[in-house]
Amino acid sequence: MATGHPHGGSSPWTWVAGGAVCGLAWSAALRGYMVELVGDGSTFSWGGTFGALLLPGAVTGGLLGWAEHLRRSGPPRRWRWLALAPLALAVAPMLMPGAVTTLVTTGMGSAAIAVALMGIVGGYALSGRGRRWPRVVCGVVGVGFAAALAAAVPGMTDPPLSLTEPRGAWAALLAASLYAVLALGCSIPHRHAVPAGVEPR
Repeated sequence: MATGHPHGGSSPWTWVAGGAVCGLAWSAALRGYMVELVGDGSTFSWGGTFGALLLPGAVTGGLLGWAEHLRRSGPPRRWRWLALAPLALAVAPMLMPGAVTTLVTTGMGSAAIAVALMGIVGGYALSGRGRRWPRVVCGVVGVGFAAALAAAVPGMTDPPLSLTEPRGAWAALLAASLYAVLALGCSIPHRHAVPAGVEPR
């Protein structure tokens, strides 16, 4: 029975909404990791927590959901640019008052930029599309970034957590898995389009 959608798939809004929910859950988990790093010094605010992290996380997820819908709709229709969706995670914090000055003078805020860019790099590595050697290079860089996130836990947490202790190991796994999930999502716009008449799997 015809559904009115390509390949019998769902409405584009279903993909966008589903991606936004995933992005929101991801950014909320990232905020939990940030609490683990800072400890009692971590603070929450409507602008900083919701406007600079949760909202761009939802936007990023929604854009990647839209990319998956377009990928399943057939030939590419200028949707490769959605590979830049994670940049919302880098741009939003810079819109906060004084954020650019703080970035230039102290370097605070550079982590958001690094995560967004490395998400794009990891996404390309996992896409299975394009020349192999650039993807291998991106994969090596992405794995190194994930390993660095995990290894940095003892030096970044307050109080310091050892990777040989359950809580420290959990924090390291959380950091690495959050990056892995981001990279998987970011691979969507790079993947091959689903040919017409082929049911996506």
